[in-house]
Amino acid sequence: MEQRAKRKQSEKLISKIRLGVALGTLVFALGSFTEAQTKKLPRIGYLTTSFATEVTGRVDALRQGLRELGYLEGKTIIIEYRYAEGKSDCLPALANELIDLKVELIVTHGFPPARAAKEATKTVPIVMAGIGDAVGAGLVASLARPGGNITGLTSISSELYGKRLELLKEVSPKISRVAILSSETSPATEIAMKEIRAAANALGVQVQMLQVRSANDFESAFDASTKGGANALIVLQGPLTSSYRKRIIELAAKRRLLAVYHESEFPDADVLWSELF
Repeated sequence: MEQRAKRKQSEKLISKIRLGVALGTLVFALGSFTEAQTKKLPRIGYLTTSFATEVTGRVDALRQGLRELGYLEGKTIIIEYRYAEGKSDCLPALANELIDLKVELIVTHGFPPARAAKEATKTVPIVMAGIGDAVGAGLVASLARPGGNITGLTSISSELYGKRLELLKEVSPKISRVAILSSETSPATEIAMKEIRAAANALGVQVQMLQVRSANDFESAFDASTKGGANALIVLQGPLTSSYRKRIIELAAKRRLLAVYHESEFPDADVLWSELF
């Protein structure tokens, strides 16, 4: 009887071990299958100079557009996000990270990310947005025949900065000196400044350039606007001006500058215009 009881205990133990091994094997197999399935999902790269918190609207729009086309993040596609957080010099490394992940295409916003992506690959398709003049910036050969591996949208809005200055003057005729906040040097910036200076000469308004190269430059730039007697502000599109919108608004409000901004994402508070004309 005692030996029979021991035998039954041994058989139960062996059964438990076998069941455990079987379950473990099943879990491992399912895990391997899921991992394999995940690896097979096409990857899309998203590259921007901004902080993640500053581009939630754009990311949501991207996801919605993909959903409308039948692509669900995490189920049928994977999106790899790379945020430079206002540091343009990090973009080349981030672009190369996306290439190493073998993404199917790269979505960019703004000139610096598009340039970094273009320099990182000649074969992976790049979809650009937020580009003022893709031809002038050297990203594409022409609008009709872009060539290469880049396509997307170009707003060609640089020419409208002169009109923005005219509108500022209409709203407040006493404006005599306008500060121009810029965070990058690009063909689009040069076109914008040409338009602004032409409008300023016609309106009898002086222009003061404020250059920022890092997040630490904003305070000193706005101090310079105060010392220079600026009573209005125009913000040019760029990586830092897009990444630090709230800070720019706070500094402009603190110095009581009538301001016009370049992006609809600028908060409504203390903003005269926050849209692309």
